[in-house]
Amino acid sequence: MADKILKTCLLAGRIMIEGGSEMYRVDDTMARIAKNAGETAPQVFTTPTGLFIGVAGQPDVQIAPVSQRGIDMEKVAGVNNLSRQFAAGEIDLDALYAALEKLDRNTPFFPVWLQIIAAALCSTTLMVIFAQKYDFFDMPLAAVVGAIGFAVYLRMSSLTKVRFMSELLGAFAVGLAAWLGVRLGVGRSLNNVIVGAVMPLVPGVAITNSIRDMLAGHLLSGMARGMEAILSACAIGAGVAIIFRFF
Repeated sequence: MADKILKTCLLAGRIMIEGGSEMYRVDDTMARIAKNAGETAPQVFTTPTGLFIGVAGQPDVQIAPVSQRGIDMEKVAGVNNLSRQFAAGEIDLDALYAALEKLDRNTPFFPVWLQIIAAALCSTTLMVIFAQKYDFFDMPLAAVVGAIGFAVYLRMSSLTKVRFMSELLGAFAVGLAAWLGVRLGVGRSLNNVIVGAVMPLVPGVAITNSIRDMLAGHLLSGMARGMEAILSACAIGAGVAIIFRFF
């Protein structure tokens, strides 16, 4: 029974970390599942790359590696809902584990074309915010450039596990497409177009979560996620800087 409890907690925690959840939320969810299953003193330790859990009075400790991390709030919300149902007695431990496995395999997601359209809309609106004016001449170009950059980012993410490489190439595509658009007369302000179009690539959630983790006392996880966000920002900056350096 204890082995099944630990496996369920580890599965829930791994899904949440892969979905981009804060570490203190992962800790709390794993501990609540263990306590609601009858373990009064679970010992949980979480990092961005691995999870550890044990129970008081037993020597066994189980671990689970976390090989990939992204942003998928659907997974985080799904685990939270299942945890609440388990706490309310609506499902038992076996049903919870089966539901978590199903969530891990079949998480619904938006199609790629819809994500690209959303990136285009985000690029346009954020360009207006940062430029502090409605530049209707540059708005279509910002939308197209943002869509191109995000499409390149998604494509490279599927081809390589080096996250920073996909972000660098996505930012490079943003800079190159914006430069070509301005040179062809489709846009006027290269800076405004790039600032808006690059925003869908910016790791805003990772930066926010790193700060929240550190405020909650998870210094190791907070610093690790903060460094990951900084490296992502540097990769994006380097991709754009290449355009300004050579074009």
